[in-house]
Amino acid sequence: MSASSLKATLHAASRCAVVMALPGFSWTIFLLLCTLEQLGALAIHMEAGRPGLEQSGDSMLLAGGRVKRGWVWNQFFVVEEYTGTEPLYVGKIHSDSDEGDGSIKYTISGEGAGTIFLIDEVTGDIHATERLDREQKTFYTLRAQARDRQTNQLLEPESEFIIKVQDINDSEPRFLEGPYIGSVAELSPIGTSVMKVMASDADDPTYGSSARVVYSVLEGEQHFTVDGKTGVIRTAVANLDRETQDRYEVVIQATDMAGQLGGLSGSTTVTIVITDVNDNPPRFPQKMYQFSVVETALVGSAIGRVKAEDSDVGENTDMTYQIKDEDGVQMFKVTTDSNTQEAIITVQKPLDYEAKTVHTVVVEALNKFVDPRFVDLGTFRDQTIVRVSVLDVDEPPEFQPPSDLMEVQEDAYVGSVVGVVTALDPDAANNPVRYAIDRNTDLERIFDIDANTGAVVTGKVLDRETAGWHNITVLAMEADNHSQVSRASLRIRILDVNDNPPELATPYEAAVCEDAKPGQLIQTISVVDRDEPQSGHRFYFTLAPEATNNHHFSLLDIQDNTAAVHTQRVGFNRQEQDVYFLPILVVDSGPPALSSTGTLTIRVCSCDSTGAIQSCNSTAYVMSAALSPGALIALLVCILILIVLVLLILTLKRHHKSHLTSEEDEDMRDNVIKYNDEGGGEQDTEAYDMSALRSLYDFSELKGSDGGGGPGDGGMTSNLPSELHALPQWFQNPDLDFSMFRGYISRKVDQADEDLSVPPYDSFQTYAFEGSDSPIPSLSSINTWSTSSEQDFSYLSSWGPRFRQLAALYAGHKGEEESEES
Repeated sequence: MSASSLKATLHAASRCAVVMALPGFSWTIFLLLCTLEQLGALAIHMEAGRPGLEQSGDSMLLAGGRVKRGWVWNQFFVVEEYTGTEPLYVGKIHSDSDEGDGSIKYTISGEGAGTIFLIDEVTGDIHATERLDREQKTFYTLRAQARDRQTNQLLEPESEFIIKVQDINDSEPRFLEGPYIGSVAELSPIGTSVMKVMASDADDPTYGSSARVVYSVLEGEQHFTVDGKTGVIRTAVANLDRETQDRYEVVIQATDMAGQLGGLSGSTTVTIVITDVNDNPPRFPQKMYQFSVVETALVGSAIGRVKAEDSDVGENTDMTYQIKDEDGVQMFKVTTDSNTQEAIITVQKPLDYEAKTVHTVVVEALNKFVDPRFVDLGTFRDQTIVRVSVLDVDEPPEFQPPSDLMEVQEDAYVGSVVGVVTALDPDAANNPVRYAIDRNTDLERIFDIDANTGAVVTGKVLDRETAGWHNITVLAMEADNHSQVSRASLRIRILDVNDNPPELATPYEAAVCEDAKPGQLIQTISVVDRDEPQSGHRFYFTLAPEATNNHHFSLLDIQDNTAAVHTQRVGFNRQEQDVYFLPILVVDSGPPALSSTGTLTIRVCSCDSTGAIQSCNSTAYVMSAALSPGALIALLVCILILIVLVLLILTLKRHHKSHLTSEEDEDMRDNVIKYNDEGGGEQDTEAYDMSALRSLYDFSELKGSDGGGGPGDGGMTSNLPSELHALPQWFQNPDLDFSMFRGYISRKVDQADEDLSVPPYDSFQTYAFEGSDSPIPSLSSINTWSTSSEQDFSYLSSWGPRFRQLAALYAGHKGEEESEES
């Protein structure tokens, strides 16, 4: 170290110590000042391997003449990535109050104190014990203390200082924004900017050249260059062709230390895509294409497709096609398929093999979007020839000429020729043609056609007034191949002839007042005629010959196809004649002239002073005049209301009747009267026990004069014994046959089971087992007091076949009793 450098360093340290001793001075400002003044001595300080220890004098004179002791140390730096085995000396802190006797104890605190940085308590020397990395942490902030070793009291105020980590070139440049993909249009001029790359260096950009990066091309320098300072990649040639190579992989290198020897470097790969420009014209792979199509192909049918190839991509391959020759333009049409960029050739006019068998079409393809920069490369279009062969097919006949209107008079005779249709076979064979009428269009067969000549003739009498037009379809077919059929619509107009006489427009009826005056207009009449002459209608009116002696009314022809009827006398009398009939003769203009006679009915009516009709003899006329539309509507509404009321009453009655019927139809089968006890009369409705049918019956005899006749006494007592006989109680006889009863009950049970319209019941009852028209009113033994031994049942045999079984039962029982008594 030179004497001048050492002197400068000591002088800077002394000034720092003096400034630190100022009361209230900021330690941050102090460090900054120290750093600025020691920059000159920093390089020498680093070359020495460790910072020099400096001390100030015993005191420094301040502006106020007062001397104060203070801290003394240099600015601290430590080199990163130290690889030595011994702790790295950082620097020394020292107080000017330290006399070197070891009475002062130095300590540090803060970032890394006691771990990374250690201090000698006696000398104040600071050492770094760990390897530091400036890219992780650039500086450490610590605080220094000087204490009395005996009392541990602070001798100096606590001071903050910074240890900066000195950078070395230990980080290579890195491309952090990759991967890089750029693009440039083909055929771009030299120097065209493609993209920019940027590398980052973690070293300190403010110290040395460790972070100064320069760029260069490692691979791809034949086609691209890079700016060493900015990293902008540019084209190095002007003939980049996408069709030859559509992408390039360029390796860019970034080197620090401004590219000097020993600098670190990093690289990245940049993908550069060559974009397309329209620099290639379309080209047809073939100079001629051949297609074939049948002559019956419909207009718009596709014949084939051709395509011009283009080496470009995207919209630069969009094509438009057109036909260049006149013949092709008339017969064919070309369109572009937007998806495949193919030319679609279609039929524009009907083809005819007999007229032309081969068509030659020139098709031209050109790019839709042309770049004017490359026009000098050549024309961006190409042409090819398309040969279209027309194939012959068996075609149906063609109508010549295609006239579809014929006319015929309505009075034409049956078989009259209306017109002639002509059809020819367009094929080279020219086969004969046959004609027919589609009968679906002429169901009444009004017309016929000659199969060989095509002459259309009338088949029935025509009437224009019934049908003025007829639309029929004529068929033409080859004589030997009826499947080849052509159709033509034919309209036939029926021309009018004067064959209908004129008639009065309506059955006219007029009214005349009794006090009418001569010359008064009664009625204006007009006529109708079903004919339609070309020159229009002209009608003439006159009174019929049978009305020549008429002196009551006159007829005036107004010359506009109407006539007026006027009175000819003064006043009319309804009592004498209330109706007049006036015959009128109407004649048309022909030819030939036709006429008809119509009658005008004139009624005589009474009128008021203003001429308004009051009444006529016609009831209908009076009613129509007296009954207004409003009155008719009111009458209809009243009738409608009456009808609604009647329907409502009928509905209510039907509902009430059905309700009563449902109540009457209530099932009473669960109320059965037992006949083997007296019971409580008609109110006794105890449920009937079915087991009683199988039990023994004991009918006790009932004596008395009023007992058993019942309501049928009057008519039946003459045929019965005079005394009343009581039915005895029954005891079951094993010899008696009850199968008839069991069968009857079984049938009734089956009928009840099959009847699904009623709910099931727990008991079953049958009524009227006696049948209808029983000659005996009642067989009840309720009022019988006699026993069975006192009764004679032989009279039961005289009751007829209905009681034959009953007589057999009682007769058998009687016999048993007699045998027991004997």
